[in-house]
Amino acid sequence: MRYEEFTIEGRNAVLEAFRSGKTIDKLFVLDGCKDGPVQSITREARKQDTIINYVAKERLDQISETGKHQGVIAYAAAYEYAEVEDILKAAEEKGEPPFIFLLDGIEDPHNLGAIIRTANLAGAHGVIIPKRRAAGLTATVAKTSAGALNYTPVAKVTNLAATIEDLKKKGLWFVCADMGGELMYRLDLKGPIGLVIGNEGDGVGKLIREKCDMIASIPMKGDIDSLNASVAAGVLAYEIVRQRLL
Repeated sequence: MRYEEFTIEGRNAVLEAFRSGKTIDKLFVLDGCKDGPVQSITREARKQDTIINYVAKERLDQISETGKHQGVIAYAAAYEYAEVEDILKAAEEKGEPPFIFLLDGIEDPHNLGAIIRTANLAGAHGVIIPKRRAAGLTATVAKTSAGALNYTPVAKVTNLAATIEDLKKKGLWFVCADMGGELMYRLDLKGPIGLVIGNEGDGVGKLIREKCDMIASIPMKGDIDSLNASVAAGVLAYEIVRQRLL
């Protein structure tokens, strides 16, 4: 297993981290803040014998990585990256065909966090990210995921193209988003599937696109020609959800 330490910031993200059973080493709370959400967080912290430090706003601002701590910052012991096999096992344990997000060079941590949140809500079994030229798991990602990072396995791989080939051997089909593809509503997106979302600026790389079995386009009627990466992920993910419900 691989580990990466980070802080967790924001009331919802911190509370979900505690409730999910994540080990929190220290909790920093704005001194004098006693509203309901903060009391819920400190109550969970005491249950787990987490060290609680009441500090001034200046101290929170100093240690914050996001600038949006909402009066609480938790120091997690570590985030544990899953293996790809862990994601497949999660699908097997639920008795469901695998549904995996694969992110080709998502560099904006806000987009990464939002996509992890969408993956969780859409029932995906995990997210796969590349080691290089992509955002890793940071405090901003944790906050933007609104707690979903605690429940959705994220695997980090050296070679995304090779990972796709390996997963194909296990029965998965792959679809990526690209303006030049087939209208997504005409594609069969049921069964074991990997949803590939590309870089915010360049989209899915040529090599990865060639590895995909299907290329899906999202109908757009406006005056601009592209969606934010996390929004595109949500639109396609819920078409997969819709087809799975048929």
